[in-house]
Amino acid sequence: MKLINTFAAAMLLGMHLQAAHAQEIKAGIADSSALASSISEASEGEVIKLDKSAAKITLRHGPIKNLDMPGMSMVFKIRDVAMLDKLAIGDKVRFRAEKINGAIYVTEIQTMQ
Repeated sequence: MKLINTFAAAMLLGMHLQAAHAQEIKAGIADSSALASSISEASEGEVIKLDKSAAKITLRHGPIKNLDMPGMSMVFKIRDVAMLDKLAIGDKVRFRAEKINGAIYVTEIQTMQ
């Protein structure tokens, strides 16, 4: 009987954890490393503005496939402000963007040669 109770408790815990993870994903708060691994293509763009104090970058970009977003100019948040140190206005870049906690962040960026 103890084995059955332990098994039932484990099943209930597993179902609860699975439901909680599904809610995190739906809410956009899943681990960013898991999100990064799901992105298969980088997007291209041009640096329009850099704002280190606000940790933001403005890009004129082509389509961002993983976000189902058409090309446009927009402001992105930056996860790591040090990425901006290597950029200048007018640089052509390849970048990866992700939606995290309801905001769109540039998570990787590099200049194009």
